[in-house]
Amino acid sequence: MSAGRSAFSDLHRSPTRQKLESHHTCVGEFEPMARSPFNALAIAARSDHDRPAIPPTPGHSRIPPFSPDRDAFVEEAAALARELAPDLQAILITVYPDADTLDTLRPGETDIETATAVARAVAAEMAAAGVELFAQRAEKSAFRRWLQGHDDTPDHRRAWIDRERLLRGPAARQALGLPPTDVPASPVFPKAPGPIADQLLAAFADDTGENFASLADALIAAGRGDVLDLALRKLDAQDGENAADDLLGAMLEAAEGAAIGPAGWAELVALPVALPTGAAPDAVALAAGLRASGALAPTEDIRLLAGWRSSDAIADLPPVAVRRVLTDLVAGPEPRDLPPGDTDELATQRTGVLIGLRLDWDLPIWDRLAAGGLPDQSAEDSPEDARRAALFDQWRGAVFQATEGCVPLALVPLSEVGAEIAEFLEEAGAQTGGLVEIVSMS
Repeated sequence: MSAGRSAFSDLHRSPTRQKLESHHTCVGEFEPMARSPFNALAIAARSDHDRPAIPPTPGHSRIPPFSPDRDAFVEEAAALARELAPDLQAILITVYPDADTLDTLRPGETDIETATAVARAVAAEMAAAGVELFAQRAEKSAFRRWLQGHDDTPDHRRAWIDRERLLRGPAARQALGLPPTDVPASPVFPKAPGPIADQLLAAFADDTGENFASLADALIAAGRGDVLDLALRKLDAQDGENAADDLLGAMLEAAEGAAIGPAGWAELVALPVALPTGAAPDAVALAAGLRASGALAPTEDIRLLAGWRSSDAIADLPPVAVRRVLTDLVAGPEPRDLPPGDTDELATQRTGVLIGLRLDWDLPIWDRLAAGGLPDQSAEDSPEDARRAALFDQWRGAVFQATEGCVPLALVPLSEVGAEIAEFLEEAGAQTGGLVEIVSMS
């Protein structure tokens, strides 16, 4: 899987993102179609009678929990995997080490030989269809600790992900009993930037945009800033500054997310904050308050850094530097290309930015798909989205009161920081009046 996954809910979405949604790395609600582990286009293209059926009652599995004929049972699971694979880009399969662990996670099921055979058969079918494999080895104590914070229902049990020990790539194949495969080599680009810059421009001009994201990602990962710079200069000379700005925006979007990290996808996020008094609040407390607010989805792991950054420093980052910031944050250290800003500068700008990492744990889990089929990808909003949006607004209002006027804007991709601040100032008309208006709406 070369791209990542689920969307931020509407509370994190900046309307200014719409200006890039028609481009080739369309982000929609922070959810490029290529970044979803569920192939929503394939699901939508199916007619109702072709679509994998959702069971009529909760907890009813499309595959019976036990079968007197193990081979037939395993083949049923493999057939379902073949049916679902076209709609998936990734799958998480749980490996059970013994019957007691299987019974702990899935009460009443103790046939470890069948469970192991199913995992191997499903993994083989998914891998053959090009679906990226993730695996986890079930561990009773880790599962029990996780279950303490969740309702003990069959669906919640199937939703468990051991975030600390998730396996992917060769390690996942080994855990699932599949033979190793050759790891694809990284693309090698010619030293001269001209031909590959032309190829990048041709991909950007393609209305479908199918090749641009992957080519831009490969160039950024290879550190080929010379190619990206040349492409920008050529497009500027050919079609003008606006076209070059659009290309740069698409490059930055490609740079700020990658198929790396423990969840298989990581991306840079930012929280711009209006500072009308020129004083920045405690960044650690602000980040802790956001995490405790309930405004973040359970599948979102947001890790904001302690130091404040300036929007100007973020705007100056080229795509290759943005990717280095991402890889630095995944590895753990402070980003070399974006150190904390000067507090005096923040006071002058009247804005500060917290940056961080978003890990996306919205992985399709085989046990859940076998029980309930594919999730509904058609719904745009849900009561849970509305609840989290309200909690986010409440948190913003609490920050305003506690900090004597500071207002967090939206949690946005790093490339959106400048647009988010500009939009806030434009809509507010004046900083002080805008702050009062925002809080009164919270």
